[in-house]
Amino acid sequence: MAGADAGEEELAKYARILKEVCATGRRLTRDELESLRAQGERAAEAGHGLRALVRRHLAVTRELWPSLPATGTDRLLAVVEHAVDAFAEGHERAQKLAMRQEEAARREFIDDLLYGRSDLGRLSERAERFGLLFSRAHAVAVAVGERAVDDTHPATRQVETALVARFGERRILLTTKDGRLICIAPGDESEVLAYFAKQAHACLDGGQVGLGRAHPGAGGVVHSYEEALNALHLAERLDLREPVLHAADLLVYPVLARDRQAMADLVRHALGPLEAARGGARPLLDTLTAYFDSGCVAAEAARRLSLSVRAFTYRLERIRKLTGSDPTDPVHRYTLQTAAIGARLLGWPESEV
Repeated sequence: MAGADAGEEELAKYARILKEVCATGRRLTRDELESLRAQGERAAEAGHGLRALVRRHLAVTRELWPSLPATGTDRLLAVVEHAVDAFAEGHERAQKLAMRQEEAARREFIDDLLYGRSDLGRLSERAERFGLLFSRAHAVAVAVGERAVDDTHPATRQVETALVARFGERRILLTTKDGRLICIAPGDESEVLAYFAKQAHACLDGGQVGLGRAHPGAGGVVHSYEEALNALHLAERLDLREPVLHAADLLVYPVLARDRQAMADLVRHALGPLEAARGGARPLLDTLTAYFDSGCVAAEAARRLSLSVRAFTYRLERIRKLTGSDPTDPVHRYTLQTAAIGARLLGWPESEV
């Protein structure tokens, strides 16, 4: 009732303004215009649309019209025009403020969620507001391109539009952080992240996408997010060119890198002798990497390095003589391949190990 009374009081005030302006010919005062803007703001905050607000005031105008002075028609239309403009300005001002507040709350939630630094109970309550249910497991995909993106970037909007068109209003959260595009989806709906990866790769002009595994609860989102980031970091360090990187397929690398000292010892022991080669260790290390990445097919590895097969096999022979291990021998292959991976992880031979 209080809200209705306030509305009737505002309409009565508006009617008095109309009568006075038409009778005196004066313009609307600054206080009156601000009062009308405030009406627009209050209407927006109460959830009322601008059309309904304008319609109510036009109804009052129509009722008063016959009783106004005949010479006041132009004045009446002018005050109605100014009033509607003031309503619209106040209504838009309130909507923009609400949008900024909503975006600030959303950004705070995203930061707390991905950093895992908020109380889990409170985080779960806020999650439903943004479409997530922590009673389900979730998986996270992170996309990165040559240029950073934010929530207003065209690529973000294109991917969001594609996801909504394909999956409707499913519980999917699309956001950005640190210049990367992020999608959080239920863990049992792998098709969502697969489609996100496809769209993100295209919209980011060939960017890479890391896919974390599904994990339960709010902490599971953080875990999956970190797995996706680690997949992208590994791709950069190991020069992996695949557009989509599944954390589940890269689990061996964190295991190998867990004991850095042991890995450094292996690299020095197995590959250290390559530094005695003319031109240093890098060309022969690249030879090993290409050989193992091509499935130990010399012709394919030679093609990748733009070498003849004869030149490539000569390099393999040099590796065997320098290290005492034969890359073509299954007994030696595992040690050399593991050491080559370790060298890439540690940045050897450019960095000391």
